[in-house]
Amino acid sequence: MTSGLWELVLQGVWVTIQLLVLSTLLAAAVSFVVGVARTHRLWIVRFLAGFYTEVFRGTSALIMIFWVFFVLPITFGWQLVPLWAATLALGLTYGAYGSEIVRGALNAVDPAQKEGGIALSFTPWQRLRLILLPQAVPEMIPPFSNLLVELLKGTALVSVIGMGDLAFSGNLVRLALQESAEIYTYVLLIYFVIAFLLTRGMRGLERKLKAGVGTQSGGAARAPEPVVAEAVR
Repeated sequence: MTSGLWELVLQGVWVTIQLLVLSTLLAAAVSFVVGVARTHRLWIVRFLAGFYTEVFRGTSALIMIFWVFFVLPITFGWQLVPLWAATLALGLTYGAYGSEIVRGALNAVDPAQKEGGIALSFTPWQRLRLILLPQAVPEMIPPFSNLLVELLKGTALVSVIGMGDLAFSGNLVRLALQESAEIYTYVLLIYFVIAFLLTRGMRGLERKLKAGVGTQSGGAARAPEPVVAEAVR
C-alpha cells in the first residue's frame, strides 16, 4: 500500500480508539449505576433498572445505532454527529450487559460483610463504598475484560453510518486496491493487537486490585473480617 492509504488506515485506527474510549466510559458509568440500582432495597428502583437492562440487552446494537442516528433527530430534533451517536448507542447497549456483571459481583460478596456493615451502623452508601465495592470490583475485571473486547469489535458497526473507523477505512482501501485478502488481513491483525493490549492491561489491573483485597499472594481466600475492620479504620 502507498503511504497515503496507510495514513487512511491509521486515521481509521484513531477514530476506532476514540470511539472505544468514549463508549467504554459511558458503558462503565451505566454499568455501575444500573448494576447498583438492581441491588437496591426499593422494588421500583430494581424494576426500572431491570427494565432498562432487558430492553437494551434484547435489542440489536446495529439497530440501536440506526435509531440514535436516524430516528432520534426526527423524533426529538436532536441531530448528533456520528461519533456521539455511536458512543451513545454502544455505551447504552454494552452498559446493559455490564450492569449484570456489577449486580452479580455485588450479590456474590459474603453476606457476613453486609451484616458487619449494618452492625457498625454504616449507611447504605458507606457499606457500598467501603465494604462491597472493594471486594466486588476485582471479581468484575475478567468479565469486564471480555466485554471490553466485545465492545472493540462492536465499534466496527459504526461504519454503516459512514463513520471513518478502522472497518470503514479498510473497506475504502480495499475498493481502491481491489485486494480484499491483503487489506482485511491487515484489519484483522490491527483489531487483534488492540484487543491483546486491552486484555493484558485488564489482567494487570486485576492483579493490582486483588493484591490487597480478599486474596493472598498465592490466590487463597482470606477471611472476610479484615475488610470490615479496614473499613472501620
